[in-house]
Amino acid sequence: MKVCMFHLMPYRELPADYEERYSSAYIEPVWFDVADGDKVGQFYNATLDEMLFAAKAGMHGLCTNQHHQNVYGFMANPSIMGAVLARQTNGQNIAIIQLGSTLPSTTPPTRIAEEYAMLDCISGGRLVAGFPTGLPADAVLSNGVVPIEQRERYREALALVIKAWSAKEVFAWNGKHYQLGMVNLWPRTIQQPHPPIWIPGAGISGTADYVVDHDHCFCHLSYYGLKSAEEVSDRYWETCARKGRDDNPYRYSFLQLVGVAETDAEAERIYGPHGEYFFNKLLYTAPHYQQIPGCLEYDGMLAALRSTVRSSINLREMKAKEFFERGFIVVGSPSTVRDKLLDGVKRLRIGHLLTLLHFGSMPSDVCKRNIDLFAREVLPHLAPQWDDKYEDRWWPERLRAKQPAAAMAAAE
Repeated sequence: MKVCMFHLMPYRELPADYEERYSSAYIEPVWFDVADGDKVGQFYNATLDEMLFAAKAGMHGLCTNQHHQNVYGFMANPSIMGAVLARQTNGQNIAIIQLGSTLPSTTPPTRIAEEYAMLDCISGGRLVAGFPTGLPADAVLSNGVVPIEQRERYREALALVIKAWSAKEVFAWNGKHYQLGMVNLWPRTIQQPHPPIWIPGAGISGTADYVVDHDHCFCHLSYYGLKSAEEVSDRYWETCARKGRDDNPYRYSFLQLVGVAETDAEAERIYGPHGEYFFNKLLYTAPHYQQIPGCLEYDGMLAALRSTVRSSINLREMKAKEFFERGFIVVGSPSTVRDKLLDGVKRLRIGHLLTLLHFGSMPSDVCKRNIDLFAREVLPHLAPQWDDKYEDRWWPERLRAKQPAAAMAAAE
């Protein structure tokens, strides 16, 4: 199994009365009211330092993301972050996972194809190309995408990007949403015909059908933990079986918040406040900013209406103890964390575990201690899962036969 470091890069020092002043992490918070440019510069550099620390600690991959106009995560251009990580990790066997640039709000999408090709070249062929459809607040409110067009723009754009990476001749593209008279991309990706493609999603809808149809990797970004993901994972694997795909766990990636300390009690003490900050202040978004009519296809809309996880809770009223009990955050001693993660990995058939080892208001030194303890005491017990039975076809080919130091030490 591949175990990766995911980072949202949130604003870490919101005022104590933030929830009273703003009803959403998206759109509403005014920069000059709650933010400071110097601090944001520190947060960007701290994020890069934490990611590079994770690379040296033995993680298999580094994951960026893209969001707009919010305090929850503001890697507005993940390719900038990815370029730093790609250059600074040259010589290390670690994937650069972009989760990633949003196609519907980028015109023309060949711009993203170029940026990703640059990253693949800089990294020496270590890119994993993530293509989120984009949250409604990002695509519609922040970038002016017509809601009903969001998904069809996405699918046309991805088809164009894949062809631009691999076409052996100059070609014209005359689609519904994009028209380009001459496409002859410079540079091209080292990985041909294209890098591994991961498509993030928060649940099972038309996105999952699309992922399975095209044999990409489904990246489940739920934030509600392993326990809450069983319905989604079961439906995903049912979709794979129905469409004639195999049960290779590497088809499925999953994001999980994790906090490790010497004891369970210490972990709850350390990570409780940062967990409350994450869920109470950052993750909470007013429904009218995400449930925008037209953004979901019919099947996806039905699935969202039937889902009980989000509708049954009020994140702003929950405390750390409930986050821990529900499994939103897996915290504890190394043995506690690895047991819980292994149980979830086996139950959901997770091939790529994306660990959010920084969340909320966590200072950099706390984050690095978390990474260090996780990489030394937990990762070696997770890495051997699935390796003897399945091939990871959704991982850069140059990295498939090479294990980082932590996994090699566990094998010995």
